[in-house]
Amino acid sequence: MPTYEFEAMDATGQEIRDVIDATSEDDAQTTIRQMGYFVTRITVKKTKEAAGERKAGKKRGLSLGGGGSKVLCSFTRQLSILQDAGLPIVRSLKILEGNSKPGKLKFALQDVVEDIEAGATLSEGMSKSPKMFNRLYVNMIKAGEAGGALEVILQRLADFMERAEALKRKVKGAMIYPLVVITVAVGILTFILMNIVPVFTKMFEEFGLELPAPTELLVAMSEYVVRFWFMIPLLPVAAFLFIKLARKFKAGRMGWDMFILKMPVMGMLIEKNIMARTTRTLGTLVASGVPILEGLQITRDTSGNAVFERLYGRVGDAIREGEPIARPLQKYSVLGFHPAALFFWCLAGALPGIFIMGLTPMMPAMLLVGAYAAGGGAALCGLLYAARIKARVVDDLVINMVDVGEETGELDTMLYKVADTYDDEVKTLTDSLTQLMEPIIIVFLGGAVGFIVISLFLPLVAMIEGLS
Repeated sequence: MPTYEFEAMDATGQEIRDVIDATSEDDAQTTIRQMGYFVTRITVKKTKEAAGERKAGKKRGLSLGGGGSKVLCSFTRQLSILQDAGLPIVRSLKILEGNSKPGKLKFALQDVVEDIEAGATLSEGMSKSPKMFNRLYVNMIKAGEAGGALEVILQRLADFMERAEALKRKVKGAMIYPLVVITVAVGILTFILMNIVPVFTKMFEEFGLELPAPTELLVAMSEYVVRFWFMIPLLPVAAFLFIKLARKFKAGRMGWDMFILKMPVMGMLIEKNIMARTTRTLGTLVASGVPILEGLQITRDTSGNAVFERLYGRVGDAIREGEPIARPLQKYSVLGFHPAALFFWCLAGALPGIFIMGLTPMMPAMLLVGAYAAGGGAALCGLLYAARIKARVVDDLVINMVDVGEETGELDTMLYKVADTYDDEVKTLTDSLTQLMEPIIIVFLGGAVGFIVISLFLPLVAMIEGLS
């Protein structure tokens, strides 16, 4: 027997909301009128089991997108506007679902609407689509429902996501220019080594010239590129897969994340970016009424870096033991030693020497030079890593502001200020790096082309002198 939800009015005009079991809608209305009520609305109550059956039998098209952070950010802002206008949550979700393109978000909204109609809350419905709504998103919605301020939480969540998306675009935009220029430069140099240098090499052989050391090195490089040209696109892919595989293991992930946080120039940008994102995440959660321990756990899970995951995990453990946030934040922010991190540092230092050793089949003298270069580079980078073991990933600025926030009860405000400060530093740093990359790339291209020109003309000059 189905269950019906109804809204009605009694003899005094008071609104009544209740449920009733009946064999049909007509029987339900008859029973309600016999109770002395005037029916204004009646619907079948949808059970969670029925919703689950519908989802199991639902056929959907192939989802190839429609679930990125940019799409979710736009959805959150639109939902906050609809809720601020006073629309019911189900109607708001149906409006946004109807305006969405087929994809992860549209299908997730369909599931959320069905769950809400079956009696679940918005946070419960969203929690069943973790690929679309992460733990941070769900917990903030849950806090808004508990506090009766869902529209305020949605506005705060939309602001948070828009700031995070803007920072992400800023960093990505700064990286596009140098990557494009480097790719074009490598393509030009590869073309010269594969097509131009072999013509000169053949001419030198016909004249029987004794080649100077720079020309021999250039010829060896040209022969290596001609024979192993496929290695040029393969090496970046292999490096990516190697890092991806290493990060599958706990030790490898910690070592790699330690390495990238303290690598020259780029490490500073990555560290400040993560610091801005995690402090804003924690500040948003605290301001939304999420308990501090739950907020630290969510911040830990969404940090995206093993070093910061360890940091926020230890801070949470210290808070459970009664300590304030600032003290363990300072204590556990020391980078420390990790053998996998040392391996990555030494490998980075040895790579130039390893590439030089690759020229050994064409130029046997390069074996000894490459071995010395690899050993010296690995030792130098190992010493550089040893000098950074005691470095901290959390500055004194953050410690002091968090301490003041705890003392004054304005922890969320102070975390926002920290995030704003680091956002500005990231923007300044990305602009500076973009401006710095231009002369560096020009100098690199000029040096490479100059080396090629000089190496090719040295034998020609010797030949002209011999003829004269």
